[in-house]
Amino acid sequence: MDTIWLTGPQWLAVLRIGLGLWWLESWRHKDRKAWFERGTGIAWAAGIAGKHRWSAVRSGFEAVVAPHPRVMAYVVVYAELALGLGLITGFLTPVALVGGLLLNTLYFTLMIHDVAEQGQNSMMALMSWVGLFGMSWQTWSLDSALGLF
Repeated sequence: MDTIWLTGPQWLAVLRIGLGLWWLESWRHKDRKAWFERGTGIAWAAGIAGKHRWSAVRSGFEAVVAPHPRVMAYVVVYAELALGLGLITGFLTPVALVGGLLLNTLYFTLMIHDVAEQGQNSMMALMSWVGLFGMSWQTWSLDSALGLF
């Protein structure tokens, strides 16, 4: 498929790289010292989960995240970094796209009451779906260069 400027696979690569930059910015703007040493990110999420309208979110947070706040802080922060780098470089792209979908679904569910967060996570999830089903790793990617997928 040809378009005016780039081919279809090239546009999908642009979408993939843009999504990777979005994840990288999400990682970059976090105050990692506060997240890791003071636990602010997980404490903030605990406050939201504790008042969540769905009891499954409250109990799930208490069972999985609350017992391991420091570990979960590292998981969240470095998952965003890994997603960003994986999508920008096109390395293990399908894995990164599915991981991003899962993380966006988690964020979307936790922040169901916040319209701004819903919009951001919905857009990122849509980009992940398009990148996944459009096989955005075919062009401008390490996956393509290495013959993966």
